[in-house]
Amino acid sequence: MLSSSTPLVEILSKLTVKPSEPNPSSTAGGQRHHLTPWDVSMLNAHYIQKGLLFTNLPPLSINHILHRLKTSLAAALQHFYPLAGRLANQKVIGKDGKVAGFQFHVDCNGEGADFIHAVAGNITAGDVLASGKDIPSFVKSFFPLDGAINHDGHSAPLLAVQVTELAGGGVFVACSFNHVVGDGTAYWHFFNAWAEIARFKADHTGAGVKLSRPPVHRRWFIDGENPPITLPFSDTSEFIERFSPPRLRERFFHFSCDSLAGLKARANHESRTTSTENTVTISSLQALAALVWRSITRARRFPPEQLTSCRLSIQNRSRLSPPLSADYFGNSIYALKSTVSAGELEANGLGWAARRVNSVISSHADAAVRRLLREYHAAPAVYKMTMYDPESVMMASSPRFDMYGCDFGWGKPSAVRCGAANKFDGKVSSFPGREGGGSVDLEVCLLPEVMENLLRDNEFTASVSSS
Repeated sequence: MLSSSTPLVEILSKLTVKPSEPNPSSTAGGQRHHLTPWDVSMLNAHYIQKGLLFTNLPPLSINHILHRLKTSLAAALQHFYPLAGRLANQKVIGKDGKVAGFQFHVDCNGEGADFIHAVAGNITAGDVLASGKDIPSFVKSFFPLDGAINHDGHSAPLLAVQVTELAGGGVFVACSFNHVVGDGTAYWHFFNAWAEIARFKADHTGAGVKLSRPPVHRRWFIDGENPPITLPFSDTSEFIERFSPPRLRERFFHFSCDSLAGLKARANHESRTTSTENTVTISSLQALAALVWRSITRARRFPPEQLTSCRLSIQNRSRLSPPLSADYFGNSIYALKSTVSAGELEANGLGWAARRVNSVISSHADAAVRRLLREYHAAPAVYKMTMYDPESVMMASSPRFDMYGCDFGWGKPSAVRCGAANKFDGKVSSFPGREGGGSVDLEVCLLPEVMENLLRDNEFTASVSSS
């Protein structure tokens, strides 16, 4: 049990890990890695912060474990070489001699990633799991580069790893991954490849490992639009914004495959009995998004006329024609939304809400993706965290990411947890349930009073398998 004293995470060492061999880009046309609209628009976001708890370690010394992780990371960086670089920019000078814009790229210079060894002397794996409780605040101390935004990658590493020893055995392996370099799909592709290298070689050097899924680094732009993209600003202060969230309560909720099957059946039944359009089939994840949207909106105690949105992080790789490779290493996501009034959302039921979610997703095909890209090229911009209005729910991450396949040679992780990055009131992140079978875990971030109301919401709690 966690002691009553404030838990501390002590940094024991910090070093730089560089690719184990020369950067492949050096022989493939130079080190400059151009950014797409999906990439450059992320300059204000925080680094992606996700990590895995391992409690089933073999009887090896911590030094042996750290050596395996460091050497395999060096080999992984050879394959995912942009992560060992730094952001760079060039100023565009107008005819009047003044700065008229900025162009950004990744300099694949092999400068390296941070590798940090830490110890949490009074924090156990049970404390991290905190079953049935809010996520402990100390979890954020497992993640390096806390508070950094992606623009900081000009001087900060684009990847930082922290391995934290826990009391009573076990380690927490966390990555802070610059979101300009890639999205959640890219993040978990890298994490799984790193683990694959670590378990592949008995000597754990990882040298010469051929990945089962090598990353695709060639940047993708729509026809007629070539890099680099110019952001039309005269100073970075015009588009860089740092975001500090309000005090939040964060909690994991588990939904078993049986619970999700029941939600799906209910949503489809309601949808077909309240609409003349009977050809739509609601998926379990769409039904879950509708449940969360309705439940959080009720918990916020909005008046009936208040507009509320369900925002959905949608990846574009498979929606393009021809599709991008699933191994495309970069960003390829949009945050789409459906907006209705709180009164409509409550009065019309789960199936009605799920149809709105379904409509947003099904309409996001090749033509829609290309239209959004052309609009961006016509007016380049950088997203700001303050764009997420306090009346919305944002569904991010995905239970389709292979998080529990990250086996470094110690077996399956015991849990996935997140850092403090990119969190705000109404942020909901989806993860696969550890038992598999289509189960889902949700990390929900809400204002304290809203979380308290959600925990009393009958429709929501009836579907939660455990929390």
